[in-house]
Amino acid sequence: MQTQEIKPATAGIYLHIPFCRQACVYCNFHFSTSLRHKDDVLRAMLLEIELQSEYLQGAAIETIYFGGGTPSLLTADEINRLIEAIYKYHNVAALKECTLEANPDDLSTTYLKSLRTTPVNRFSIGIQSFREQDLLYMKRAHSAQQADTAIKASQDMGFEKLSIDLIYGVPGMDDVAWRQNLARVKELAIPHFSAYALTVEDKTALQYAIAHKKAAAVDSNQAAGQLELLMDTAAAMGYEHYEISNLSLPGQYAIHNTNYWRGLPYLGVGPSAHSFDGVAGRRWNVANNALYSNSLLAERKLNYEEEQLNPAEQLNEYIMTSLRTQWGCDLDYITARWDATTAKTVEKSSHLFQEKKWITQQQNTLVLSNAGRLFADRIASEMFVTSEMYV
Repeated sequence: MQTQEIKPATAGIYLHIPFCRQACVYCNFHFSTSLRHKDDVLRAMLLEIELQSEYLQGAAIETIYFGGGTPSLLTADEINRLIEAIYKYHNVAALKECTLEANPDDLSTTYLKSLRTTPVNRFSIGIQSFREQDLLYMKRAHSAQQADTAIKASQDMGFEKLSIDLIYGVPGMDDVAWRQNLARVKELAIPHFSAYALTVEDKTALQYAIAHKKAAAVDSNQAAGQLELLMDTAAAMGYEHYEISNLSLPGQYAIHNTNYWRGLPYLGVGPSAHSFDGVAGRRWNVANNALYSNSLLAERKLNYEEEQLNPAEQLNEYIMTSLRTQWGCDLDYITARWDATTAKTVEKSSHLFQEKKWITQQQNTLVLSNAGRLFADRIASEMFVTSEMYV
């Protein structure tokens, strides 16, 4: 059985800037702390934008997102060159949001002024915490004072679309401290923030430090309790918890990331960047700056791997991403894209979780309750269908 293709009208472009001044202890993303090959990588990215001009099949670009790494290491001229290439080779008539991830210590008044000459209209600032002791544990490059200063300077410069990242579950961050971090979001009138539990990823400096007793271990019970505290506190402050890790004032959702969860297509440009055609095709660039650049600059060839999701994998991905959002898993959409039998199977698999009050059914939509959000990954995996359904 084949799915019914529902072709999206809009898409996004993600640019991975794989450079950082220093490594955060918890990070397992692809980056380099050496800027020696930055010019080569940027030239290769410009070429990739050209070579991938047909990937999105003419879909209107609604969002551009500079992620990393640390995109705020780029100059305004470098940002403009990348965006000019997107304007040249892609349909940008519907562009609404151009986001730059930034570290607080990069957002000087001079740099902010230069960014006003670019199409960047939104920042995602890596604050992580407003407390000095938390920043020291995570070995962040900025101070608590720089966090405050960067936000206020951005607002003063006219950048109203701001998001910040916060991390909870940090050893030494008790519930009082976590509440203080959340209160600071409201005090600074930040329209959007992302909140993540501190996790110990494989092959990170944090994993090594904990294993060798050089850093306090992360407590999963602390993280779970602080997620509950986040849900209660954010609601009281007037923020919508529209996705498990993302919260905003009404109408201030991050368009780019929301489109990920909606299953819209996106083109990923740069080393390790991922792309999705909006239906079944995924590809990911080689996670090596030199291999990425050499392939493009010397041979005009992309260096990537790819896969095609079968109908069951497409459905399971939809279940996983949709359940993370306040809009939930739409059984009518499943009927339209797959079939009514599949929608019934998914609905039936939710009954146990409805009994536990982890899922509520609102007409033909399945939505996680606050209690269910604590077990989102488990719930989604137990609702997955098998490939045998579509043989």
